[in-house]
Amino acid sequence: METKKNVALVLSSGGAKGISHIGAIQELQKQGYNITSVAGSSIGAVIGGLLAMGKLDSYTEWIKTLDRRDVWGLMDFSFNTNGLLKGERVFDKMKEFIPDMNIEDMSIPFSAVASDILNEKEIVFDKGSYYSAVRASVAIPAMLPPVRYKNTFLVDGGILNPVPIDHVRKNEGDLLVVVNLYGAKQPKPEAVSESKNGANKNGQNGLMNTFSKLVATGDKQSMGYISLLTTSSAAMIHKLARINIERYQPDILIDIPADSANTFDFHRADELIKLGSDAVSRAIKSLGGE
Repeated sequence: METKKNVALVLSSGGAKGISHIGAIQELQKQGYNITSVAGSSIGAVIGGLLAMGKLDSYTEWIKTLDRRDVWGLMDFSFNTNGLLKGERVFDKMKEFIPDMNIEDMSIPFSAVASDILNEKEIVFDKGSYYSAVRASVAIPAMLPPVRYKNTFLVDGGILNPVPIDHVRKNEGDLLVVVNLYGAKQPKPEAVSESKNGANKNGQNGLMNTFSKLVATGDKQSMGYISLLTTSSAAMIHKLARINIERYQPDILIDIPADSANTFDFHRADELIKLGSDAVSRAIKSLGGE
Protein backbone atom coordinates (compact mmCIF):
# COMPACT_ATOMS: atom_id res chain seq x y z
CA MET A 1 0.00 0.00 0.00
CA GLU A 2 1.60 3.23 -1.17
CA THR A 3 0.10 5.67 1.32
CA LYS A 4 -0.97 5.17 4.90
CA LYS A 5 -4.70 5.26 5.48
CA ASN A 6 -5.92 6.73 8.74
CA VAL A 7 -8.18 4.52 10.80
CA ALA A 8 -10.62 5.07 13.66
CA LEU A 9 -10.56 1.67 15.36
CA VAL A 10 -13.33 0.08 17.45
CA LEU A 11 -12.61 -3.04 19.51
CA SER A 12 -15.55 -5.05 20.82
CA SER A 13 -16.01 -6.82 24.13
CA GLY A 14 -15.77 -10.63 24.22
CA GLY A 15 -13.47 -12.14 26.88
CA ALA A 16 -10.25 -13.91 25.88
CA LYS A 17 -11.31 -13.74 22.22
CA GLY A 18 -10.12 -10.15 22.58
CA ILE A 19 -6.51 -11.33 22.36
CA SER A 20 -7.26 -11.52 18.64
CA HIS A 21 -7.52 -7.70 18.76
CA ILE A 22 -3.72 -7.72 19.10
CA GLY A 23 -3.26 -9.66 15.86
CA ALA A 24 -5.78 -7.42 14.11
CA ILE A 25 -3.89 -4.29 15.19
CA GLN A 26 -0.54 -5.75 14.17
CA GLU A 27 -1.83 -6.71 10.73
CA LEU A 28 -3.52 -3.35 10.13
CA GLN A 29 -0.26 -1.58 10.90
CA LYS A 30 1.70 -4.03 8.76
CA GLN A 31 -0.67 -3.33 5.85
CA GLY A 32 0.02 0.40 6.13
CA TYR A 33 -2.96 1.58 8.16
CA ASN A 34 -2.36 4.35 10.71
CA ILE A 35 -4.60 4.11 13.78
CA THR A 36 -5.54 7.66 14.82
CA SER A 37 -8.12 6.87 17.52
CA VAL A 38 -9.49 3.84 19.36
CA ALA A 39 -12.54 2.95 21.45
CA GLY A 40 -13.32 -0.30 23.21
CA SER A 41 -15.59 -2.16 25.58
CA SER A 42 -14.33 -4.68 28.14
CA ILE A 43 -11.34 -6.60 26.70
CA GLY A 44 -11.51 -4.16 23.76
CA ALA A 45 -10.92 -1.32 26.23
CA VAL A 46 -7.97 -3.16 27.79
CA ILE A 47 -6.27 -3.72 24.42
CA GLY A 48 -7.26 -0.34 22.98
CA GLY A 49 -5.84 1.55 25.95
CA LEU A 50 -2.57 -0.36 25.77
CA LEU A 51 -2.31 0.55 22.09
CA ALA A 52 -3.05 4.22 22.82
CA MET A 53 -0.37 4.41 25.53
CA GLY A 54 2.23 2.59 23.44
CA LYS A 55 2.42 -0.47 25.71
CA LEU A 56 0.73 -3.11 23.59
CA ASP A 57 4.03 -4.82 22.72
CA SER A 58 4.93 -5.22 26.40
CA TYR A 59 1.52 -6.72 27.17
CA THR A 60 1.74 -9.01 24.13
CA GLU A 61 5.14 -10.37 25.17
CA TRP A 62 3.78 -11.09 28.65
CA ILE A 63 0.52 -12.73 27.65
CA LYS A 64 2.29 -15.02 25.18
CA THR A 65 4.20 -16.52 28.13
CA LEU A 66 1.04 -17.57 30.01
CA ASP A 67 -0.05 -21.19 30.18
CA ARG A 68 -3.20 -22.61 31.76
CA ARG A 69 -1.61 -22.79 35.19
CA ASP A 70 -0.50 -19.14 34.99
CA VAL A 71 -4.00 -18.02 34.02
CA TRP A 72 -5.43 -20.05 36.90
CA GLY A 73 -2.96 -18.34 39.23
CA LEU A 74 -4.15 -14.89 38.15
CA MET A 75 -7.72 -15.71 39.18
CA ASP A 76 -8.40 -14.28 42.64
CA PHE A 77 -11.51 -16.26 43.54
CA SER A 78 -14.01 -14.50 45.73
CA PHE A 79 -17.21 -16.60 45.76
CA ASN A 80 -19.22 -13.78 47.29
CA THR A 81 -22.52 -12.33 46.12
CA ASN A 82 -20.84 -9.64 44.01
CA GLY A 83 -18.75 -11.83 41.73
CA LEU A 84 -16.78 -15.02 41.29
CA LEU A 85 -13.45 -13.16 41.04
CA LYS A 86 -12.10 -10.01 42.69
CA GLY A 87 -10.42 -8.95 39.46
CA GLU A 88 -7.45 -7.30 41.16
CA ARG A 89 -4.61 -9.80 40.75
CA VAL A 90 -4.27 -9.58 36.97
CA PHE A 91 -4.19 -5.77 36.98
CA ASP A 92 -1.72 -5.75 39.88
CA LYS A 93 0.53 -7.99 37.79
CA MET A 94 0.19 -5.73 34.75
CA LYS A 95 1.09 -2.67 36.84
CA GLU A 96 4.48 -4.26 37.55
CA PHE A 97 5.56 -3.64 33.94
CA ILE A 98 2.91 -1.20 32.62
CA PRO A 99 2.54 1.83 34.92
CA ASP A 100 -0.83 3.55 35.06
CA MET A 101 -1.36 6.51 32.75
CA ASN A 102 -4.06 9.13 32.43
CA ILE A 103 -6.07 8.61 29.26
CA GLU A 104 -5.70 12.26 28.26
CA ASP A 105 -1.90 11.80 28.22
CA MET A 106 -1.98 8.88 25.76
CA SER A 107 -0.46 9.31 22.31
CA ILE A 108 -3.76 8.70 20.48
CA PRO A 109 -7.35 9.48 21.59
CA PHE A 110 -8.87 6.57 23.51
CA SER A 111 -12.32 5.89 24.99
CA ALA A 112 -13.33 3.03 27.29
CA VAL A 113 -17.01 2.22 27.78
CA ALA A 114 -18.64 0.91 30.97
CA SER A 115 -22.32 0.41 31.85
CA ASP A 116 -24.10 2.34 34.62
CA ILE A 117 -26.56 -0.32 35.73
CA LEU A 118 -28.64 1.85 38.06
CA ASN A 119 -29.29 4.58 35.49
CA GLU A 120 -29.19 2.25 32.47
CA LYS A 121 -26.71 4.35 30.50
CA GLU A 122 -23.17 4.18 29.17
CA ILE A 123 -20.27 5.87 30.94
CA VAL A 124 -17.42 6.81 28.62
CA PHE A 125 -13.94 7.24 30.07
CA ASP A 126 -11.80 9.55 27.93
CA LYS A 127 -9.72 10.95 30.77
CA GLY A 128 -8.39 9.79 34.12
CA SER A 129 -6.68 6.54 35.15
CA TYR A 130 -6.39 3.79 32.53
CA TYR A 131 -6.65 1.03 35.12
CA SER A 132 -9.72 2.56 36.79
CA ALA A 133 -11.45 2.85 33.42
CA VAL A 134 -10.72 -0.67 32.23
CA ARG A 135 -11.51 -2.26 35.61
CA ALA A 136 -15.03 -0.82 35.29
CA SER A 137 -15.28 -1.78 31.62
CA VAL A 138 -14.44 -5.47 32.29
CA ALA A 139 -16.77 -6.01 35.28
CA ILE A 140 -18.73 -8.92 33.80
CA PRO A 141 -21.86 -9.42 35.95
CA ALA A 142 -21.57 -12.42 38.31
CA MET A 143 -17.89 -12.78 37.39
CA LEU A 144 -16.31 -9.54 38.63
CA PRO A 145 -17.79 -7.16 41.23
CA PRO A 146 -19.32 -3.90 39.98
CA VAL A 147 -17.21 -0.78 40.45
CA ARG A 148 -18.54 2.00 42.65
CA TYR A 149 -18.49 5.24 40.66
CA LYS A 150 -19.86 8.52 42.01
CA ASN A 151 -23.43 7.64 43.07
CA THR A 152 -23.81 4.48 41.04
CA PHE A 153 -22.21 1.15 40.06
CA LEU A 154 -20.51 0.28 36.81
CA VAL A 155 -20.33 -3.08 35.05
CA ASP A 156 -19.00 -4.42 31.75
CA GLY A 157 -19.32 -2.00 28.83
CA GLY A 158 -20.49 -4.87 26.63
CA ILE A 159 -23.81 -5.05 28.50
CA LEU A 160 -25.05 -1.82 26.89
CA ASN A 161 -22.58 -1.24 24.05
CA PRO A 162 -20.43 -4.22 23.03
CA VAL A 163 -19.23 -2.49 19.83
CA PRO A 164 -18.88 1.19 20.85
CA ILE A 165 -18.67 2.73 17.37
CA ASP A 166 -20.44 5.88 18.55
CA HIS A 167 -17.64 6.64 21.04
CA VAL A 168 -14.57 6.55 18.79
CA ARG A 169 -13.15 10.01 17.94
CA LYS A 170 -13.24 9.64 14.18
CA ASN A 171 -11.64 12.41 12.13
CA GLU A 172 -12.93 13.44 8.72
CA GLY A 173 -11.47 11.11 6.12
CA ASP A 174 -10.66 8.33 8.60
CA LEU A 175 -11.76 4.82 7.74
CA LEU A 176 -14.01 3.25 10.37
CA VAL A 177 -12.61 -0.19 11.22
CA VAL A 178 -14.40 -2.53 13.64
CA VAL A 179 -13.05 -5.74 15.15
CA ASN A 180 -16.17 -7.67 16.16
CA LEU A 181 -15.72 -10.69 18.45
CA TYR A 182 -19.29 -11.83 17.85
CA GLY A 183 -18.95 -13.13 14.30
CA ALA A 184 -20.72 -16.23 12.99
CA LYS A 185 -19.82 -19.37 14.92
CA GLN A 186 -17.60 -21.94 13.26
CA PRO A 187 -18.96 -25.40 12.41
CA LYS A 188 -16.89 -27.81 14.46
CA PRO A 189 -16.58 -31.60 14.62
CA GLU A 190 -17.70 -33.33 17.77
CA ALA A 191 -15.06 -33.01 20.46
CA VAL A 192 -13.43 -36.24 21.61
CA SER A 193 -13.92 -36.59 25.35
CA GLU A 194 -10.83 -37.06 27.52
CA SER A 195 -9.92 -40.47 28.81
CA LYS A 196 -10.59 -41.03 32.50
CA ASN A 197 -6.96 -41.97 32.80
CA GLY A 198 -5.78 -38.88 30.88
CA ALA A 199 -5.57 -35.23 31.78
CA ASN A 200 -8.45 -35.39 34.24
CA LYS A 201 -6.26 -37.51 36.47
CA ASN A 202 -4.66 -34.19 37.37
CA GLY A 203 -7.05 -32.62 39.86
CA GLN A 204 -6.25 -29.03 38.90
CA ASN A 205 -6.59 -29.73 35.19
CA GLY A 206 -9.93 -31.44 35.75
CA LEU A 207 -11.14 -28.57 37.91
CA MET A 208 -10.02 -26.03 35.32
CA ASN A 209 -11.89 -27.89 32.58
CA THR A 210 -15.03 -28.06 34.70
CA PHE A 211 -14.72 -24.39 35.65
CA SER A 212 -14.26 -23.32 32.02
CA LYS A 213 -17.27 -25.34 30.94
CA LEU A 214 -19.48 -23.99 33.71
CA VAL A 215 -18.50 -20.35 33.49
CA ALA A 216 -17.53 -19.70 29.94
CA THR A 217 -19.24 -21.86 27.36
CA GLY A 218 -22.87 -21.92 28.38
CA ASP A 219 -22.70 -25.66 27.66
CA LYS A 220 -26.23 -27.00 27.40
CA GLN A 221 -25.26 -29.91 29.64
CA SER A 222 -24.37 -27.46 32.39
CA MET A 223 -27.35 -25.67 33.90
CA GLY A 224 -25.38 -23.86 36.57
CA TYR A 225 -26.45 -20.32 37.43
CA ILE A 226 -23.37 -18.68 35.90
CA SER A 227 -23.61 -20.78 32.76
CA LEU A 228 -27.25 -19.85 32.30
CA LEU A 229 -26.51 -16.16 32.92
CA THR A 230 -23.59 -16.21 30.48
CA THR A 231 -25.67 -17.85 27.75
CA SER A 232 -28.55 -15.40 28.23
CA SER A 233 -26.24 -12.38 28.25
CA ALA A 234 -24.44 -13.61 25.13
CA ALA A 235 -27.67 -13.74 23.12
CA MET A 236 -28.47 -10.15 24.11
CA ILE A 237 -24.93 -8.86 23.50
CA HIS A 238 -24.65 -10.55 20.08
CA LYS A 239 -27.87 -8.83 18.99
CA LEU A 240 -26.71 -5.42 20.28
CA ALA A 241 -23.43 -5.87 18.39
CA ARG A 242 -25.26 -6.66 15.13
CA ILE A 243 -27.57 -3.66 15.53
CA ASN A 244 -24.67 -1.24 16.07
CA ILE A 245 -22.67 -2.61 13.14
CA GLU A 246 -25.71 -2.41 10.82
CA ARG A 247 -26.42 1.14 12.00
CA TYR A 248 -22.92 2.54 11.45
CA GLN A 249 -21.77 0.44 8.46
CA PRO A 250 -18.00 0.33 9.10
CA ASP A 251 -15.64 0.66 6.14
CA ILE A 252 -13.83 -2.51 7.20
CA LEU A 253 -15.49 -5.11 9.42
CA ILE A 254 -13.25 -7.78 10.91
CA ASP A 255 -15.38 -10.63 12.25
CA ILE A 256 -13.94 -13.08 14.76
CA PRO A 257 -16.12 -16.19 15.31
CA ALA A 258 -18.02 -15.91 18.60
CA ASP A 259 -16.98 -19.43 19.61
CA SER A 260 -13.24 -18.91 18.98
CA ALA A 261 -12.39 -19.05 22.68
CA ASN A 262 -13.91 -19.29 26.12
CA THR A 263 -13.96 -16.32 28.50
CA PHE A 264 -10.71 -17.23 30.27
CA ASP A 265 -8.70 -18.85 27.44
CA PHE A 266 -5.84 -16.35 27.79
CA HIS A 267 -3.31 -19.20 27.56
CA ARG A 268 -4.09 -19.47 23.82
CA ALA A 269 -2.46 -16.11 22.97
CA ASP A 270 -0.40 -17.21 19.95
CA GLU A 271 -3.37 -18.91 18.32
CA LEU A 272 -5.75 -16.01 18.99
CA ILE A 273 -3.30 -13.35 17.80
CA LYS A 274 -2.93 -15.27 14.52
CA LEU A 275 -6.72 -15.51 14.28
CA GLY A 276 -6.99 -11.72 14.42
CA SER A 277 -4.17 -11.20 11.95
CA ASP A 278 -5.65 -13.68 9.45
CA ALA A 279 -9.11 -12.10 9.77
CA VAL A 280 -7.69 -8.67 8.87
CA SER A 281 -5.81 -10.11 5.88
CA ARG A 282 -9.03 -11.67 4.58
CA ALA A 283 -11.06 -8.49 5.15
CA ILE A 284 -8.53 -6.32 3.29
CA LYS A 285 -8.21 -8.77 0.40
CA SER A 286 -11.99 -8.81 0.04
CA LEU A 287 -11.82 -5.04 -0.52
CA GLY A 288 -9.34 -5.57 -3.31
CA GLY A 289 -6.36 -4.28 -1.34
CA GLU A 290 -3.25 -6.01 -0.04
